[in-house]
Amino acid sequence: MHAFDVLGDPVRRRILELLAEGEQTSGAVTDVVRVEFALSQPAVSQHLRVLRENGFASVRAEGARRFYAVEAGPLREVDAWLDRFRRSWDQRLDALETELARGRRAARRPADAGPGRPPRPGEEA
Repeated sequence: MHAFDVLGDPVRRRILELLAEGEQTSGAVTDVVRVEFALSQPAVSQHLRVLRENGFASVRAEGARRFYAVEAGPLREVDAWLDRFRRSWDQRLDALETELARGRRAARRPADAGPGRPPRPGEEA
């Protein structure tokens, strides 16, 4: 399964968000996901399995409990793929930041400091 197929599912993205906070038991993940998505425990387990089988999550057993954690490798691959697009939106965001700064500077100027101010009574235009 391609990384974007795995990440394309909102349930799996939510599980990864939970795991990004730190290692979680399958029960803790299931409790959150069941409430937010109204899924059964077996359905949540299937999503955990997809994440595990595609390298996005790892699991370790401790007695009867299963602890899941994020695996960074596939996410690094996604980040590397996105990097070629990031350059173009970074340039646009930089340009937006420049325009916003210009707007803030213009707003801070006193009303009578700039060109285009209407003449006050008694002043020549």
